[in-house]
Amino acid sequence: QVQLVESGGGLEQAGGSLRLSCAASGRTFSSLAMGWFRQAPGKEREFVAFISRSGSSTRYADSVKGRFTISRDNAKNTVYLEMNSLKPEDTADYYCAATTSILIVTTSTGYDYWGQGTQVTVSS
Repeated sequence: QVQLVESGGGLEQAGGSLRLSCAASGRTFSSLAMGWFRQAPGKEREFVAFISRSGSSTRYADSVKGRFTISRDNAKNTVYLEMNSLKPEDTADYYCAATTSILIVTTSTGYDYWGQGTQVTVSS
């Protein structure tokens, strides 16, 4: 079983930055590909970013490309989401997820483990 704990959410003004962290435990971290998803009130959960086991491959949703950066530190069992140039439409609960798949996974059904989420609010 894998446990994922997100942190770093909060309230930020439009144009500002936040960095989310997700600490993993329970399994060799380098055996897991990681993703970030978000869910705004009244909307479905959507893909934000993906990073492969080694960190050599990443994918982003078009809505965040060029503004958000996903990274990982396998020595610290942690994945990060650096969010810059924040917009009010980035307001959502952000979830960290882990998959044992060797493929690039951008759909929520492809993930095996989920964190509890951290709230991000961007004011205009």
